[in-house]
Amino acid sequence: RSFRERVPPLLTDLYQFTMAYAYWRAGRHQEHAVFEIFFRDNPFDGGFSLLAGLDDCLLFLRSFRFTEEVEFLRSVLPPATDPAFFQFLRDLDCSGVTLRCIPEGTVVFARLQVPLMEVAGPLAVVQLLETSLLCLVNYALVCSNAARFRLAAGPRRKLLEMGLRRAQGPDGGLTASRYTYIGFDFTSNVQAGFLFGIPVAGTMAHSYITSFTSLEEVRPQNGDLVDFISLTKGWLSRVCELLGAESGKVREGELAAFLSYAIAYPQNFLPVIDSYSVSSSGLLNFCAVALALCELGYKPVGVRLDSGDLCRQSVDVRCVFRCCSFSIPAFGSLIIVGTNNISEQSMAELSWKENEIDVVGVGTHLVTCTKQPSLGCVYKLVEVRGRPRMKISEDPEKSTVPGRKAVYRLLDAEGHPFLDLVSLAMETPPEAGVPLSCYPLGCDNSAVSVTPAQVISLCQEMFVTQPLCSAAETRAKVQSSLQTLHPRHKRLQEPDSYTVALSDRLQNLVAEIQRGSSDDSNCVLAN
Repeated sequence: RSFRERVPPLLTDLYQFTMAYAYWRAGRHQEHAVFEIFFRDNPFDGGFSLLAGLDDCLLFLRSFRFTEEVEFLRSVLPPATDPAFFQFLRDLDCSGVTLRCIPEGTVVFARLQVPLMEVAGPLAVVQLLETSLLCLVNYALVCSNAARFRLAAGPRRKLLEMGLRRAQGPDGGLTASRYTYIGFDFTSNVQAGFLFGIPVAGTMAHSYITSFTSLEEVRPQNGDLVDFISLTKGWLSRVCELLGAESGKVREGELAAFLSYAIAYPQNFLPVIDSYSVSSSGLLNFCAVALALCELGYKPVGVRLDSGDLCRQSVDVRCVFRCCSFSIPAFGSLIIVGTNNISEQSMAELSWKENEIDVVGVGTHLVTCTKQPSLGCVYKLVEVRGRPRMKISEDPEKSTVPGRKAVYRLLDAEGHPFLDLVSLAMETPPEAGVPLSCYPLGCDNSAVSVTPAQVISLCQEMFVTQPLCSAAETRAKVQSSLQTLHPRHKRLQEPDSYTVALSDRLQNLVAEIQRGSSDDSNCVLAN
C-alpha cells in the first residue's frame, strides 16, 4: 500500500477542530458550505502551473474516518468540550462531501481565485479537510517543476529523476517520483517503480569503485573459458597507445571495480568514471573493459559523469569513443549520462553549450523545488447556505471572489488557449463563435469583448470512488495539455502573462459586495 493511502485525519491543524466544535455547539455543523482551493502566483516566476495531487486527495477522502484518534483529541481540546462532540467525530465521514475539480495534469494559471478544486458539504466536515487537502496539493508543485526541467532539456534528451535521498522524507520522495514522471523518463526510486509502474534506472555509486584496490579482488565466474582480466589488459594497452595516454596513471582499483561490475552485468555495463580522473584513468579503464566485452559479443551501455564541467568532459568522452570505434562502429554511439547538482539553469545551458550528454540525472533541485518550495494554495469559503461569502482585505491580493463558480478555457482558431473565463456556476456557458464580454483580472476593471473559436469546460465533478489516474495517464495528460499552450506562455524566462477574466455577472457581484450593498454577503474586513 502507498504511503498516500494512510494520510490520517489528525494530519491537520488544531484550529480546524476548535472551529468544528464551535460550529457544532452553534448547531451550524450541518449547514451546506463550499470552499475553493486556488493559488495566487505561478510558481518559479513562470507563465503556467500544472494541477496535480487530485488522486492523493481522493484517496484521503476515501479513508477519512476517526477511530482511536478521538481519545487523543480529548486530551488536547479544552476540558469543557462537550463529550457528545467526540461521538460526533466518530460518526463522521466524507459521504456528504462533493468535489468539483480541474482534471489532474491540466495546465492552470494563477490569478485571483481561479478555483482548482471546489469542496462542498456539511460545514464542519469540509472545514476539517482544509489542512490535509492543502498539504496534498501544494507539494504537487513538483509536477510543474518537472515540466520546466523538461522544457529546459528539450525533447531529445532523456531525463532521470534521482532525488529520493534529498527529498523531504519518504512521502516527499515518493510523491516527487510520482509527479516528476510527467516530464522525466526514469526514476531511481524502486518503490515508485513498484507502486506506479515508472521505469526504474540506476547503476553504481563511487563507493563501489573506491571499495576496490587491486586486480586480485576480481573474481571471474567459475568455468569461464576466457581470461577476462588478460583480455582487458590487452585492450588497455591498445587504448593508451591509440590516445597517447600514460598507462602508469591508470588506477588499478578502478579497473578492478569495472571488471567486477562487467562480470556481474555484461549487458548493462554503465559505470561512473570520475572517481579519480576521467581523462587519465576512468575513461581509459572503461574503454578497455567495454572493448573486451564487445569482443566477447556483449554490448556495453555507456558511462556516467558526476563532477566537473560536464559539457566539456562529454565532448572529450565522445571523441575518445569515436577513436575507439575503429573495430567496433557502435562504440562511438555509447550513452553518456550527466549528473552533478543539475538545476533548471544548468539544464537550460545544455541546449546552447556544445555537449554530448544523452541522459541527465536530476535530484536536489527537482524534488525539493529549490526555487519555490510550495505552490501557495489556499482554501477559502465562498458560499454558506447558498449565499456567497467573500473575504475583503486591505491587501487586494488577499481578497477572494464569492460564490460557486465555473471555469471555461477559451481557445483561438489555432487551438491555443488565450483566456480562462471564471463565471458563476449558474450562468449559461460561453459558446464557440459567439462574442462575450468579460473583465480581465489585474487590469483597470474595464470590460473587453472576445470571441472564442472553441470552449472547454474545465471544472468536472469528481467521485471519491472513481478510478484513479495511473502515472502514465497523468504523464500523457500533462504532455497533451502543454502541447496546446502557446510557446510565449511556456518560456522559462519572462513568459507572457496569460489572461484570466471574470464574467459580467461575477464582476457585478464582487462590486456589490465590495460596496457593502449586498444584504446576503455578511462580508468581513480582514487584514
